[in-house]
Amino acid sequence: MQPSTAHHDERLTAPRSWWGIAVLLGLACALMLLPLGTLPLLAGLVGGTALAGLAVSSYGSARVRVVGGALAAGDARIPVTALGEPEVLDAEESRAWRTYKADTRAFMLMRSYVPTAVRIEVTDPTDPTPYLYVSTREPQALVAALLAARTQAA
Repeated sequence: MQPSTAHHDERLTAPRSWWGIAVLLGLACALMLLPLGTLPLLAGLVGGTALAGLAVSSYGSARVRVVGGALAAGDARIPVTALGEPEVLDAEESRAWRTYKADTRAFMLMRSYVPTAVRIEVTDPTDPTPYLYVSTREPQALVAALLAARTQAA
């Protein structure tokens, strides 16, 4: 078996403004501890900023990858042979599939700050998941990598 040349790797990082909000949360923690003195103020600033930064970093660390004949989206990993046709969703269609068109059984890797997505049917009869909804900034590249990986696997 030869290694797959189909490859897509994307990290859904949080926007820069969220890092500014993390700093502001640290400032708020510092101001809450201001009556206790300078040392608690500095501890609140450092600790609050670090915790908020950790939260932003962990939320923005989701990866979408097509490698080794499988799609890895967040915690999910599924072989491309178990997937149907991928569908590119623009901002409006993405919003629809996140809300009123959504199926509660679907696997959804959603990031509110990423307007576009790809929806992929799951064709494995043993899997109860009807489709995967994956937020991506590069939907065309993800679809191309999925199709290339499926042709190589066949």
